[in-house]
Amino acid sequence: MADVLDQNEIDALLAAVEPTETPKTIETLQIFSRGRRSTDGIEIRPYDFKRPERVSKDQMRALQTLHEGFARNFGAALSGFLRTIVEVKVASCEQMTYGEFIAGLPNPTCFNLIDAKPLEGQICLEISPLIIYPIIDRLLGGNNQDLFIPQRAMTVIEMRLISRVTSKGLSALGEAWAGVKQINFEISTTESNPQLVQIVPPNEVVVVVGFEMKMGNRAGTMNLCIPYNVIEPVMESLSAQSWFNTAKAAGREEVQQKVTGSLSRAGLTVTGVLAETTISLEDLKNLAVGDIILTDKAVSDPLVLAVEGEKKFLCSVGRFKQNRAVQIHRPIKAGDRV
Repeated sequence: MADVLDQNEIDALLAAVEPTETPKTIETLQIFSRGRRSTDGIEIRPYDFKRPERVSKDQMRALQTLHEGFARNFGAALSGFLRTIVEVKVASCEQMTYGEFIAGLPNPTCFNLIDAKPLEGQICLEISPLIIYPIIDRLLGGNNQDLFIPQRAMTVIEMRLISRVTSKGLSALGEAWAGVKQINFEISTTESNPQLVQIVPPNEVVVVVGFEMKMGNRAGTMNLCIPYNVIEPVMESLSAQSWFNTAKAAGREEVQQKVTGSLSRAGLTVTGVLAETTISLEDLKNLAVGDIILTDKAVSDPLVLAVEGEKKFLCSVGRFKQNRAVQIHRPIKAGDRV
């Protein structure tokens, strides 16, 4: 039989295999400052000089909300144009360098350079061939069942057809940006190789809004690249609070104009009140032609002009071109006794 260890021997073996505790070294962070002596309460964040974040989170959220409205309008416009349901939604909204954006694009693709006047510079709109050719096939009467996606640059006819689609996209983009600034978007150049286009230096920060487009059983992506130096003049207006306030104010003004236009064409009843008095019900019952009703108002006193029963103006009665007329003297004030 094997020897059985007693408790003392078991404790000795456990003590032999237990690792010795090594003192933990605490890494001290040394901060050099010319004017600060105490480093308590300093928040330290990592900063990547290759990818600086120049757009704040609030501005990024405002940009995403703005382009969500653009995606809805663009999808509705394409659905009516192509006579089929087209879904467009925002998939991502991030900032990166222009070099990283170009490196992630396929070649060939539909790469459009857009002028955004009155802003200086250009923005880019890239549409994937996976959704471009199904749209072209739909415009030419196809059904997209056995469609082959060619790996080549678009022909002149295909570019002409797709320009009708991008023009609707630019119109929806202008409507989405109208709450921030009136911008006129126009396509200046269309390329198939994005590597040949250099609108900003490769290390320049750009905001890339990615969209997902679906048409039937076909799907593809669309990317809107906005260099920071293009939208820098309007970045202060892109904070969420001021943008929503502008949108609400614009909505209120538009509703006010519509209501004012509708009310200006409404008909009103205008009545000239000669005088007022009180009589008994018995006298009213016995009134007949030729009876005279006495009032306390002098003939020289002005009359009251009422609009829908509300006393509004003081006037005098007369004739104008063989018609009965009243001449308005002034509006009735709050302290007037009429």
